[in-house]
Amino acid sequence: MLVKTKAIVISSLKYQEKSLIVKCFTQSHGLKTYFVRDAFSSRKSNQKIAYFQPLTILEIEAVHKNKGTLENFKEIKIATPFQSIHSDIFKSTIVMFISEILHHSIHEEEKNEHLFAFLETALHWLDNHDQIANFHLILMLEITKYLGFYPDICEMEFPFFDSNEGIFTPFHGIGSLSEHETNLFKKLIPLKFDNDQKIFHVIERQIVLKILIDYYAFHLDGFRKPKSLDVLKEIFS
Repeated sequence: MLVKTKAIVISSLKYQEKSLIVKCFTQSHGLKTYFVRDAFSSRKSNQKIAYFQPLTILEIEAVHKNKGTLENFKEIKIATPFQSIHSDIFKSTIVMFISEILHHSIHEEEKNEHLFAFLETALHWLDNHDQIANFHLILMLEITKYLGFYPDICEMEFPFFDSNEGIFTPFHGIGSLSEHETNLFKKLIPLKFDNDQKIFHVIERQIVLKILIDYYAFHLDGFRKPKSLDVLKEIFS
């Protein structure tokens, strides 16, 4: 089946000497994995390595056999070139981290147009703004809306957040955050990308990030701590 769709690059892995295996989150068919033969050959001018940097937004034409095997690109072009994401060390580190989060979070080959639209909008925002210290925190929390485990905020007045149940509670249980951690988490929930980035100090931001990673790990089978986490902490320390 010939498919034309937008696709966000989640990861790329070198295969043998000249080829790539590229995982993409597509607008039309969810997660798909593609084999790019001779990606490192200059003869393949339509398959430049730059196309497959983390979270690049592509417009692709591809052949989908839908047999559980690797699919193949027919045509590729960048949907909208990023101006700063891949040249700014802070933004490129965030993108590397988020791509790992998505790699361990999205497993189904099914369409999720609302998640795709959110990610596309968020990446364009990141590309066009410089105050981005909380971007990854806000993004991670928002993504849980589309993956089905956004916290129940109906009773946010309670002093503890139970990460296992995803609810606020009056009692401190085994799966609960401390009162201090819960207060930091409460500060994150209403934030938008345009809000003051100084709402968290460096240590507070690291605490909130750990809360989110632990939250993902509990609610998603097979979720692993991103390898780029230490780099992210170093960049924003």
